[in-house]
Amino acid sequence: MTFSLTSLVVDAADLESESSFWHRLFGGSITRTGTHHFLQIDGLPMIVIQHAPGHVPPQWPGGAAQQVHFDLATDDAATADRRVLDAGGRRLRPAGDVVAPAGSRVYASPAGHPFCVRSA
Repeated sequence: MTFSLTSLVVDAADLESESSFWHRLFGGSITRTGTHHFLQIDGLPMIVIQHAPGHVPPQWPGGAAQQVHFDLATDDAATADRRVLDAGGRRLRPAGDVVAPAGSRVYASPAGHPFCVRSA
């Protein structure tokens, strides 16, 4: 028996801003319903943004614990940083504060979900 990962589900109070953010990073296509946005990206599991009206963003680090986070890899950290910020993400640590040993930069999506971008 084996498992395969078919989707990652992310809660958000604002479906449009959260799905648009991930779409700007990954591309692909979005199928929208009243309660879910389905982001399909070639070669990756589907990212499902689920409407959660009472969603409270994690306050990581130093506050309410995160529930799950994405780790992304890039071959151009400076361009990735600009793309994340232009798409509506925000840094959770200063740009120069790279977390060792993998050299990760830490961000949050519009709904406050933390994620890391590291060198490939």
